[in-house]
Amino acid sequence: MAASVVQMLLGLVIVIAALFGVLAMLRKLQGGRTHLVGGLKVIGATSVGPRERVVLVALGSKVLVLGVTPGRVNTLHTMEAAELPLAVEQAPAGPVDFASRLRQLLEKRNAK
Repeated sequence: MAASVVQMLLGLVIVIAALFGVLAMLRKLQGGRTHLVGGLKVIGATSVGPRERVVLVALGSKVLVLGVTPGRVNTLHTMEAAELPLAVEQAPAGPVDFASRLRQLLEKRNAK
């Protein structure tokens, strides 16, 4: 009886660990996607320190460049959407195909 309980608990621990592993991998793969929240569209973000980021946010025809820290959000610059470089405007708006994204990551890793 005790052996079957231990076996059941071990199986449960393995399943929960697998779920956490998949969630961590999904978070890592979502790095380059754009997000739409309300009327705001997060075009891109980059880390400039351990806890500091610069974020591009589209709001209608305006684009805000924001400095984001744990305790504060500052507007660094405001510009028209037409002023953005072409590469930023063509960022994929929809979900990225998992298989193609995984293939890209593996090719990048194998190229090193």
